[in-house]
Amino acid sequence: LDESDMKPVNIHEGIDSTLLILDNRMKSKGKDSGIEIVKEYGNLPKLECYPGQLNQVFMNIIANSIDALEGKSKPRIIKITTQLNSEKPEIESNLEYATIYIQDNGSGIKENLINQVFDPFFTTKPVGKGTGLGLSVSYQIIVEKHNGILKCTSQLGKGTEFTIQIPTKALKALK
Repeated sequence: LDESDMKPVNIHEGIDSTLLILDNRMKSKGKDSGIEIVKEYGNLPKLECYPGQLNQVFMNIIANSIDALEGKSKPRIIKITTQLNSEKPEIESNLEYATIYIQDNGSGIKENLINQVFDPFFTTKPVGKGTGLGLSVSYQIIVEKHNGILKCTSQLGKGTEFTIQIPTKALKALK
């Protein structure tokens, strides 16, 4: 849904819609086993956000996880966890915020490349496979539009995790 207004939404519905759109890419094909989705949804209130843009972030990150798992042997897992206020708060304020973790068990990203994943036109994919814009756009949506945090951690050979933190109530845009 291309919804341009900020409004309260159930974030889990947005994640589930994204997974439904990407479902065909996660099914078993020939000798390639399917990708298992593990959802651990916490109890979240409706979030004041730009739902279309937030769904674009979920699409970009989950599609990258699927790419990272292509050709990998079993198990191929994408785990999505949501919770209200992380145990280690990253945002210093009295506000409540939602934390969404999207983790895969792909090959991971080299440590020296982690700091570049949000740069425009940077990609770890082979030539012709990615534009290097998905995570850059995602970063802008989370940080600039939602006053949140988007970070990436990865361990070579173990996988990658993206952490999204956004306030449950909209903040006035920072000028």
